[in-house]
Amino acid sequence: MKRVLLLGGTGDALVVARRLGTSHVYSLAGLARVPTDLACEVRVGGFGGVAGLATYLREEDIALVLDATHPYAAQMSRHAREACTLVGVRLWAVRRPAWQPRTGDVWREARDWPGVVDAIAAYEKPLLTLGREPLAHLDEIPASQFWTIRCLDPHEGNARARIVDARGPFSIEGERALFDVARIDVVVSKNSGGRATEAKLAVARERGLPVVMLARPALPEADRAFDDPASALDALTTELPLP
Repeated sequence: MKRVLLLGGTGDALVVARRLGTSHVYSLAGLARVPTDLACEVRVGGFGGVAGLATYLREEDIALVLDATHPYAAQMSRHAREACTLVGVRLWAVRRPAWQPRTGDVWREARDWPGVVDAIAAYEKPLLTLGREPLAHLDEIPASQFWTIRCLDPHEGNARARIVDARGPFSIEGERALFDVARIDVVVSKNSGGRATEAKLAVARERGLPVVMLARPALPEADRAFDDPASALDALTTELPLP
């Protein structure tokens, strides 16, 4: 039986995981919600770098790795490419297309955190949706700003920041309410793609608010790449039986 190692933590990965049988493995870094209703094995935690992942692939007789991690999980994707090359295992990947600006969008790209800080300097009420990164900078918030930070990690915030711990998908109505309460005047986002967190961009567009988009990191090439989990599943059905 060919074994698949699915590297996940995203909604796309979960779509695939729900179709995998008992001989396959769904791997989570430990940050995402751990599903309890899957037939496949669920593995939580890191591998110990490239060498540890290569050892795992050999010892567990993995024939195919499917990288369905977040577009910004560049280190995990690089480790997967290197380990697969070392062991001679094929690497497939779900590469979710990035969002593209539409008519009415006012986007500015930032390459890194200092670029984000520079881009929002003229605004007072930013909404930051960059994961936990802003939490490391709570003591650096200018006196002229109050940050609303949305991430998965509960945090008490401080006098200059409110932390909203929430998981998508987010609705247009919910985003409008958040923008109203927090008086958002600029949005900061990763270019994650997909629909789960896209509503904030629609609300920014309808209100004429600027969006600072953190550029995607470069990802390694995979042996096969798919735009969505459905395409990956179609390809997997030619490789192994799926329930």
